[in-house]
Amino acid sequence: MSDASDNSPRRRYDGTNRRAKAAQTRIKVIDAAYRVFVQRGYAGATIPLIAAEAGVSVETVYRAAPGKAGLLAAAVRAALAGGAERAERPVEDRAAYRRMMEQTDPRQVIWHYAATQPGLWARTGPLLRVLDAAATAEPTLVEFQRQLAEQRLHGQGRLADHLADMGALRPDVPIEHARDVVWALCSQGPFDALVNTRRWSHADYHRWLAEMLTAALIDGPLIRSNEGT
Repeated sequence: MSDASDNSPRRRYDGTNRRAKAAQTRIKVIDAAYRVFVQRGYAGATIPLIAAEAGVSVETVYRAAPGKAGLLAAAVRAALAGGAERAERPVEDRAAYRRMMEQTDPRQVIWHYAATQPGLWARTGPLLRVLDAAATAEPTLVEFQRQLAEQRLHGQGRLADHLADMGALRPDVPIEHARDVVWALCSQGPFDALVNTRRWSHADYHRWLAEMLTAALIDGPLIRSNEGT
């Protein structure tokens, strides 16, 4: 006969606590993997080095993701979200997205959206270069790149869709064209050219991007956020 205490609140709490600790350990491993991949590149980022950076065993690293390619993919997703912990939340639950959706002026919507882009590319750019190099020898990473491209087009299209729902899109701009404009302007290329090559500040890049999106999608003068950059 089973012990009635098997279903006790204490046992359930212990199970919840173990899962929470495992989730925190995975976050620590993925954050460590990000740092090691950026510092060492894909070939130089060994599992023992990642384990040492995270302060865990090699076996724990293998439990966090399916191999080194899986760790790189997890690190990229974490960088896109602003951290491994944020990556576990739906986009709709993230603070920056909520701030954008709360705006009633379409120019403020664009200003808040553009504010997310400098940090995004500063975080992900170095890791995406590691991914590009690694994908030449890892077929699973080629597929991951394809998925990322699809997700970026869909995710960035949300801005155009939201502006259309607000009735704010210029009448001469079809919705598909608007999505493509967001996708092109908010890509890594302009950030690399203006910030990494021409040494623009993040604030200057933010303002430029907001101005370009405003002119292309809704027209009219840019309104700067009262919250600053």
